[in-house]
Amino acid sequence: MEPGMENIFRGVALPLAVAVSSSAVLLALRALGLRYFRRWAEKTETRLDDFILASLRIPSVYWCFALGLHFGVDISELPERRIAFVNRGIEVLIVLSATVAVAGIGGAVFKDYIRRSNLPIPGTGLAHGLIKGTILTVGFLVILSILGISITPIITALGIGGLAVALALQDTLANLFAGIHVLIEKPIRIGDFIRLETGQEGFVEDITWRTTRIRMLSNNMVIIPNSKVTQTILTNYCLPERRMSVLIPVSVSYSTDPDLVERVLVDEATAAVGTVPGLLGEPAPFVRFIPGFGASSLDFTLICQIGEFVDQYTVQHELRKRILSRFRDEGIEIPFPQRTIHLREDQGTRGATGPAQPRSPKEPDS
Repeated sequence: MEPGMENIFRGVALPLAVAVSSSAVLLALRALGLRYFRRWAEKTETRLDDFILASLRIPSVYWCFALGLHFGVDISELPERRIAFVNRGIEVLIVLSATVAVAGIGGAVFKDYIRRSNLPIPGTGLAHGLIKGTILTVGFLVILSILGISITPIITALGIGGLAVALALQDTLANLFAGIHVLIEKPIRIGDFIRLETGQEGFVEDITWRTTRIRMLSNNMVIIPNSKVTQTILTNYCLPERRMSVLIPVSVSYSTDPDLVERVLVDEATAAVGTVPGLLGEPAPFVRFIPGFGASSLDFTLICQIGEFVDQYTVQHELRKRILSRFRDEGIEIPFPQRTIHLREDQGTRGATGPAQPRSPKEPDS
């Protein structure tokens, strides 16, 4: 082989052939590896391996080409300066693709956690963006460091700028972090029925990055800043579970036998199980002689279990009708409020022969 052709072969053709062949071999190994891990992932119960495979499918192609190019350049006779430049580009490509892969894995894992935790979609979109943005920012800073660009001034500028933005957007950031706190701690969830300290109550419709929306029973929407939600006292009627007790007060006449009242109330509540929507048979309904002795009646409380908060309206409506009808059949009286008034006569208002007579205003004094 002539010297000129030999130089071309060793300088261009051979490195190019090595790069192409190495990339082809690596791509074939990648395909076999992905196929094997895909079959393995289908046999596992966790979805983490599926997320990893999906996130590595595209970046792994760039890794194969980058390694193939590195092998080709490594045996070439290019000047050291050009080899260093190519290797730096390869490092940037690998770091960039690895950053994208890690961001995809982190975002996918977090979204799966949100899905299993039944957290709201808008809030998870924000959190998902924050996670991916943080990973991509770190990768971008690493790339700048590889390119020889000092990142210290950039970090300083970002710190000062971040402080200025935080001061300018104090209320917005307070709502943002309060929303993240609500999503993580989960004192309320989408679909929960809650009552605020200020009296508003309804279903949690949405938890966004700034506000929490509550749909009241009147179909109106109450919009509350997330910072207020974390500071107020609220009652969640769906924690620890949706099942809850409903108390129905019943008053009867003092002449009624308490055992008869208790038996009638339990019979009617038990008979209504299965026919009244939302009324549960377990735990069984029961009666307590509470508050007890009223001003004009014996006061009882019927305690039943219902499926969720809003079921109490239908349950109370139906049970009260059944109880009233049964009381009429049993002759049990529901008394009206009564008062016994004792009048005391003042002796100074009566004379010796009878009550004092009022004097005419025109009659002169004697």
